Amino acid sequence: GILITPTNSSLGSLNPGRISKIGRDGRHISGDKPSKEVFLHRAFYESRPSTGAVVHLHSTYCTALSCLADVDPDDCIPPLTPYVIMRVGQVPILPYVRPGDQKAGKLIDDLGGRFAAVLLANHGPVVAGWDLESAVFAAEELEETAKLLIVLRSMKLRYLTDAQVEELGTVFGKP
Repeated sequence: GILITPTNSSLGSLNPGRISKIGRDGRHISGDKPSKEVFLHRAFYESRPSTGAVVHLHSTYCTALSCLADVDPDDCIPPLTPYVIMRVGQVPILPYVRPGDQKAGKLIDDLGGRFAAVLLANHGPVVAGWDLESAVFAAEELEETAKLLIVLRSMKLRYLTDAQVEELGTVFGKP
């Protein structure tokens, strides 16, 4: 099964006994009612077999980046630092759908497991990892890189070259 926080949870005060358990088929097994975004998690588990954990946030800088009209929707995080390449990889922005709309899960399914993270337009990031620790580290790296992009937005940036990005993938693997 899948463990997921209950709907409308505050992670800072979450009682572990309230965590919701659902089957891979989406059926609620135990705990409180699962998050209305459960299908986002299921879509990553189903389309990306290496996924052991998924985190979905409404973090400030990723959400801000997801609201900008002039970022590349196919890859909204340019190769600014080696760690975003190593931990996150390419990040598309998915079209806006309202929170709780199962269309978002379909949009993730349609990506065919090619990405470890996406930004939901005007909403926030969804990040998959091999385990909870790697998913959280990737989400933190994504947020910090989004912060750099927002802070440096009006300046000319120096990005890693294609060769440098390729070397990182060869040496450290792809997320």
